[in-house]
Amino acid sequence: MAKMEVKTSLLDNMIGVGDMVLLEPLNEETFINNLKKRFDHSEIYTYIGSVVISVNPYRSLPIYSPEKVEEYRNRNFYELSPHIFALSDEAYRSLRDQDKDQCILITGESGAGKTEASKLVMSYVAAVCGKGAEVNQVKEQLLQSNPVLEAFGNAKTVRNDNSSRFGKYMDIEFDFKGDPLGGVISNYLLEKSRVVKQPRGERNFHVFYQLLSGASEELLNKLKLERDFSRYNYLSLDSAKVNGVDDAANFRTVRNAMQIVGFMDHEAESVLAVVAAVLKLGNIEFKPESRVNGLDESKIKDKNELKEICELTGIDQSVLERAFSFRTVEAKQEKVSTTLNVAQAYYARDALAKNLYSRLFSWLVNRINESIKAQTKVRKKVMGVLDIYGFEIFEDNSFEQFIINYCNEKLQQIFIELTLKEEQEEYIREDIEWTHIDYFNNAIICDLIENNTNGILAMLDEECLRPGTVTDETFLEKLNQVCATHQHFESRMSKCSRFLNDTSLPHSCFRIQHYAGKVLYQVEGFVDKNNDLLYRDLSQAMWKASHTLIKSLFPEGNPAKINLKRPPTAGSQFKASVATLMKNLQTKNPNYIRCIKPNDKKAAHIFNEALVCHQIRYLGLLENVRVRRAGYAFRQAYEPCLERYKMLCKQTWPHWKGPARSGVEVLFNELEIPVEEYSFGRSKIFIRNPRTLFKLEDLRKQRLEDLATLIQKIYRGWKCRTHFLLMKKSQVVIAAWFRRYAQQKRYQQTKSSALVIQSYIRGWKARKILRELKHQKRCKEAVTTIAAYWHGTQARRELRRLKEEARNKHAIAVIWAYWLGSKARRELKRLKEEARRKHAVAVIWAYWLGLKVRREYRKFFRANAGKKIYEFTLQRIVQKYFLEMKNKMPSLSPIDKNWPSRPYLFLDSTHKELKRIFHLWRCKKYRDQFTDQQKLIYEEKLEASELFKDKKALYPSSVGQPFQGAYLEINKNPKYKKLKDAIEEKIIIAEVVNKINRANGKGSEAASKGDFLFSSDHLIEMATKLYRTTLSQTKQKLNIEISDEFLVQFRQDKVCVKFIQGNQKNGSVPTCKRKNNRLLEVAVP
Repeated sequence: MAKMEVKTSLLDNMIGVGDMVLLEPLNEETFINNLKKRFDHSEIYTYIGSVVISVNPYRSLPIYSPEKVEEYRNRNFYELSPHIFALSDEAYRSLRDQDKDQCILITGESGAGKTEASKLVMSYVAAVCGKGAEVNQVKEQLLQSNPVLEAFGNAKTVRNDNSSRFGKYMDIEFDFKGDPLGGVISNYLLEKSRVVKQPRGERNFHVFYQLLSGASEELLNKLKLERDFSRYNYLSLDSAKVNGVDDAANFRTVRNAMQIVGFMDHEAESVLAVVAAVLKLGNIEFKPESRVNGLDESKIKDKNELKEICELTGIDQSVLERAFSFRTVEAKQEKVSTTLNVAQAYYARDALAKNLYSRLFSWLVNRINESIKAQTKVRKKVMGVLDIYGFEIFEDNSFEQFIINYCNEKLQQIFIELTLKEEQEEYIREDIEWTHIDYFNNAIICDLIENNTNGILAMLDEECLRPGTVTDETFLEKLNQVCATHQHFESRMSKCSRFLNDTSLPHSCFRIQHYAGKVLYQVEGFVDKNNDLLYRDLSQAMWKASHTLIKSLFPEGNPAKINLKRPPTAGSQFKASVATLMKNLQTKNPNYIRCIKPNDKKAAHIFNEALVCHQIRYLGLLENVRVRRAGYAFRQAYEPCLERYKMLCKQTWPHWKGPARSGVEVLFNELEIPVEEYSFGRSKIFIRNPRTLFKLEDLRKQRLEDLATLIQKIYRGWKCRTHFLLMKKSQVVIAAWFRRYAQQKRYQQTKSSALVIQSYIRGWKARKILRELKHQKRCKEAVTTIAAYWHGTQARRELRRLKEEARNKHAIAVIWAYWLGSKARRELKRLKEEARRKHAVAVIWAYWLGLKVRREYRKFFRANAGKKIYEFTLQRIVQKYFLEMKNKMPSLSPIDKNWPSRPYLFLDSTHKELKRIFHLWRCKKYRDQFTDQQKLIYEEKLEASELFKDKKALYPSSVGQPFQGAYLEINKNPKYKKLKDAIEEKIIIAEVVNKINRANGKGSEAASKGDFLFSSDHLIEMATKLYRTTLSQTKQKLNIEISDEFLVQFRQDKVCVKFIQGNQKNGSVPTCKRKNNRLLEVAVP
């Protein structure tokens, strides 16, 4: 019996509530308690409609195995318990089957598990998509890009040992079959300030520690590095080692991943040389030196570090040393060179290190994109995965937190818009009346930050670009003037501030009311971080490097391409990147994963309710649930709804024969559910209140218990009846055996008694005869004795007289002889008696063996007789089966699928094998009738089927037309006869084709020049014969591409040729219509 497939619904065996939309009552406390209950039972995933909430377990769970992948593959989103694989499968199937581009947005604060979630999504997609050498190579490259980017873009923070310090968006490209072709990675706002300074308890980027721990001594000597972390000022020492992290092993993993992705050996070495140069830049220190004019000039203390950096990068030492001491300012035709003091020199050194590492990271992303980009130019389907920093609220919030939170505001805005749009589209699609949903629109906050005239970023750029003294305080003053009346902006000087006397709002800070809560920003460093200036002298010095990679990172340093225009600020660049990202996301179908960190200790089994509550608020999860529940809290297709609840109604149980919707209507009417609590869509039932669903679940649970009781009752009755019949049968068998045993015992007793009686009678007779014989013997012996006594008396008298002395000795000898004779007789008697007993035992044993042999023979006879009868019966059945098959054989046509039904179940396999053998035999008989010419025709037709079946709309109409080859009687053509005399070649196909003029789209004779589009009535035959000829001559398959749209190059212009279905005026001849200089439409029947 086949194993039954067990399906676990979202509502079955539910711990807590699997979908927060069904939570009753809905408030912050019940929301957190539900998450905690599921977290305590290792259920880390929960739904809000189609949104997945993921709580970081900080431990490995056995829920990501290949078996789990197969369990969620091609399953409905709500069919199984909540899992990230369910969302991944839903997104992948929508992309593959419905041709909808997808994006998966993963958000949450640092340590919530965003990076791991993105890895799980990519690993699932890689597991379920197609197989093959090229596909596997693409999947491996996509997966191995993660270790490289993590090494250069991730770092250990107080919240997370592997925190992503940059935003990553990856577009994975698929072909029409759903197989990956490649990908494109975009990075956002690398935290480059971490290169030169890290907060206490945190580390620099992983690659620095991996390089020093895992590189060989030869490589370290080549890069002029030492393993001791304390030798480098840019590396924090208090957290250099992380528990559970093997930097040396990770370095080997990164090198292997770079090789898989496609980095050449010299490229990898160049990257590590740049990393080493950044490390050594931090060891350069400056000292002041007074000049004649009284100003201080910075000088490098120890030039050995500078020398080693120049040797690594191939820069002239004097050029780099001057760049650290002087700054050249150019304005139109004038150049002004000024000295740098020690503070400015340290600023220049750190700015160079940050820019060098940031540009290296951007180069790495571009280099990976070159390797993993799709190699084909066919139309692609795209799945985007966004792993970006979550909303951040620290004790000290600066420029980085400001733009990170701005990005999250934009993501929240698009999340609400797309969620509402998805809800509205589903209601319209299902013909459900749409009700307006009130929600907080954070567009006013986004406008506060990004407005081009009076937004915070615009004012920051304006402050950075204006002449005169520019400080963070002047920037704050400008904010107070422009944003004073904004309801979401607060500062100590703003008019709407309610904290004028609150010491928690210092003069150097401002507060913004984000959708996630209020955030206090320290204005210190805003101007410098937004400027992100790198002195032109340093750029030109880097461009002069002989190191190819470093030179390519600083193209603005080329003196021939000097641009006096100020480079864009960091804020404006990030604003443009976010705008591009938002535009990209709006073109795709969104899928959301909200990651939550349960505690700050990075420990398993700890759930900090206050911390989780904070994240729930700034992720807006409660508002998301309210938006989802504003219309209908639950919706389900009619078929699964009827299948789940059909046992609640007698009319639908156990089987409903009509449409599923009618069954659901009957079910709900029978249950007397109020009409206002549900609505019927085109394909789904919509339930307004979760209490209605829980009522259905309670009724279903009670009904299942009743059905289980009924099943148990029937089973127990069957079990008892079976047990009774077995006991009855056993009693009959035992009684039969007992009666047999009793008869055998009685027979043995009777036989034993008969033997005893026989023995007594024989003994009595023997004793009687013995007494008679003894009497006769005694009579004879008496006479002899008397005579002997008399003679003896006479002799004794004589002897006593003659031998008186020897008489005594002679008497002793006689007495001894007599005694020996008596003893011998007694022994003889004993041996005879023993022999008689042995003979009796042998007779009894022989009789028992005979009885035993007779019993065994009877048993063997019965068993063998049954087998003979069975074989005889089976032989007759098989003989009858073959005789009946002889009279019921179908026709010899290979397409005749008729076959007699089998008469007996045990002949099922034999019946199927006979059917297969008969079909093969008649197919062979049919093929043997073909001539060589017919075989060639069918081979061509088969080749055409492999090339065009299900790909070309014209193919079905060509199946019934035989391939003729020459349609023009070319052998009679005088031109061809003349050509044939010169070249001996075989004609494959001869056909008249029409050329389409690309200027006006009209047909013309084939002799005209300058045309490229051909029309033929025998296209399938022409392409097939060309393919077979090429294959037979060159042993290579001709690549035939079938497309409804393609580009053609004409000199410097590209023309798009697009085939459409339309009505033809000239019968079946295609017509062409020139739309413009870039489009030519071909209408085909």
